[in-house]
Amino acid sequence: MDKFTKLTGVAAPMPLVNIDTDMIIPKQFLKTIQRSGLGKNLFDEMRYDDQGNERPDFVLNQPAYRRAEIIVAGDNFGCGSSREHAPWALLDFGIRCVISTSFADIFFNNCFKNGILPVVLPQEAVDELMDDARKGENARITVDLESQTVTGSDGKSYAFDVDPFKKHCLLNGLDDIGLTLEKAAAIDSFEGKAATLRPWV
Repeated sequence: MDKFTKLTGVAAPMPLVNIDTDMIIPKQFLKTIQRSGLGKNLFDEMRYDDQGNERPDFVLNQPAYRRAEIIVAGDNFGCGSSREHAPWALLDFGIRCVISTSFADIFFNNCFKNGILPVVLPQEAVDELMDDARKGENARITVDLESQTVTGSDGKSYAFDVDPFKKHCLLNGLDDIGLTLEKAAAIDSFEGKAATLRPWV
């Protein structure tokens, strides 16, 4: 998993509330267990019409936001079913941070496990950042995990809270496998002792 320390990038404004995981990645794309390749289907039903043509009014199809790395979203982002494909699709598209007033719990935790930082801010702060994001690709937002701040293009900063353990994992690029591998020496030692004490196992 890639480390997340500090990100400065284009933020796409998505003010819609209750964006659920089926909107993020529709159910027909859940057949794969590969984490890559889902970015092209991110927000599929909003991005494309029935013929597969891009809808020009959808934010991520607009030239200013095609390379967005941040989403500023409405309330309750990531609600619905607990599909881990949702953060996979966001990450494969290039999204590393989502800013909202609230997130569904399972989606929120899945983000941290996949290298995406979900930032919870008060409504007033999200509204201001949403306005900032609407300025387009020249209005870049900076998200600093170490200092736990989001800074708009005008220089105004907003502090956010983050669980210390989740922060540690993101800063060091540690998913569940990475955390386990940190204990590799202790695991090897235990297995060695266990083999001596219980050779029949």
